[in-house]
Amino acid sequence: MSLQKSDKKISIPTLLRMKENREPIAMLTAYDTLMAGILDQSGIDIILVGDSGGMVMAGHENTLAVTMDEMLHYVKSVRRAVKHALLVADMPFLSYQISTEEAIRNAGRFLQEGGAEAVKIEGGQPVLPIIERLVQFGIPVMGHLGLTPQSIHQLGGYLVQGKNSQAAERLKHEAQLLQEAGVFSIVLEKVPSILAKEISEQLKIPTIGIGAGKYCDGQVLVSHDMLGLYEKFKPKFVRRYAELGKAMGKAFEQYISDVKQRNFPSDDESY
Repeated sequence: MSLQKSDKKISIPTLLRMKENREPIAMLTAYDTLMAGILDQSGIDIILVGDSGGMVMAGHENTLAVTMDEMLHYVKSVRRAVKHALLVADMPFLSYQISTEEAIRNAGRFLQEGGAEAVKIEGGQPVLPIIERLVQFGIPVMGHLGLTPQSIHQLGGYLVQGKNSQAAERLKHEAQLLQEAGVFSIVLEKVPSILAKEISEQLKIPTIGIGAGKYCDGQVLVSHDMLGLYEKFKPKFVRRYAELGKAMGKAFEQYISDVKQRNFPSDDESY
């Protein structure tokens, strides 16, 4: 049964039913009220307030510089516009690695202060105790395996993960462990399509792919990437649904020209 965008609030049980019914899950990112409102009205299932906001909104080189205060600002802004979608907040670097107590405090702030309905945590086996405790305290957690951007220095860059049999088996094992720890879904980033298919088939919870092929239970992209707004790099897995960056540039140039030539404002645009 297809879920209409206006008839029901997306919840975690909704996503689990979508997995059971083989209904694909659509997820995109937002960091401000305007974008979030357009996404929500379009019928998106999940809005992720990603730490990628530090790159596309604040100009950081990577996600490591993003702080809890920045993320809370983004989450609060997005929350004001969201009525339909499930709102998930990224746990930024060092917001959960220091201690379980710190992780609970920061995740709780996202729900209590930011209005998020779940948090996303990168990593496998090392973060299992943290995830278990968060879930025990009623904080829903989305997992994230494969390319984990907060570990890019350790991984050596934005490289495909799980390419050899040993790495693939480790990812499959960690996905199972995350499910047992209580995550309600797992993002699979930049892993081979066949491996993502195997992981998706072995799990009862949904997988959300980004650069992980068509066999995941859902897909996610950074909205600024798929709209052509963020042009610093274009990964292979990004489909450009628009070229808004170029369109905005042309609009700005036309405005500047009109002002310089006194073509704006016209009599009709004046009081």
